[in-house]
Amino acid sequence: MFENLINVLFPKVCSGCSNHLLSNENVICTICRHEIPLTNHHLNPENEALKKFYGKIPVEFASTLVYFHKKGIVQEMIHNLKYRGHEEIGAVLGEWQAENLKKLPITNSFDEIIPVPLHKKRLKERGYNQVSSFGLALSKKLKINYNPNILSRSVYSKTQVKKNLLNRTEVLEHVFDVQFSEKEYNKHFLLIDDVLTTGSTLEACGRALLKIPGAKISIVCMAMSHS
Repeated sequence: MFENLINVLFPKVCSGCSNHLLSNENVICTICRHEIPLTNHHLNPENEALKKFYGKIPVEFASTLVYFHKKGIVQEMIHNLKYRGHEEIGAVLGEWQAENLKKLPITNSFDEIIPVPLHKKRLKERGYNQVSSFGLALSKKLKINYNPNILSRSVYSKTQVKKNLLNRTEVLEHVFDVQFSEKEYNKHFLLIDDVLTTGSTLEACGRALLKIPGAKISIVCMAMSHS
């Protein structure tokens, strides 16, 4: 009864369109769920996400869940997740992506889930890493260890939103550090992020992880930027 009263006074709204959610809807309304453009990358091993890394770093597998269009539903969702504290969006997308990954044999080879880290200053400003809820949902559904400590960001930079594509290459060198011991040798790391755009940030993280002897890299993101 108390919960119903709260819902009347403070109705929950869809993270995509801001319309009121029905009692059986969670975070994203049914209409938005049907309108969100899915990539279906998990169905195509040689997909466009994997091709972002051709000739750059060896990537075993890559997949994103949805397409990110300017002024679209997904942009609104990612904005709410990243800047308005709606971490539940990451959890929902993580559960959704996990259902896709469960069907793939390669998922059984993932040893640890590694989020792209924020600089300590950015983490203090925002209060959370927007990828954490996504990673924790993947971890729970796929029963794979979530390790946010192996990678760190040593250089503080302006938010990616304000950078053009050319300037994003600045993140390639000396931005990410990796801390590891022998127990991390020969592991297959699933590297995760929110939006795959140029792939430069993920490439830099991948290069850091590949300093670990015997390491393999796969990449999964919530969304892929699509013009």
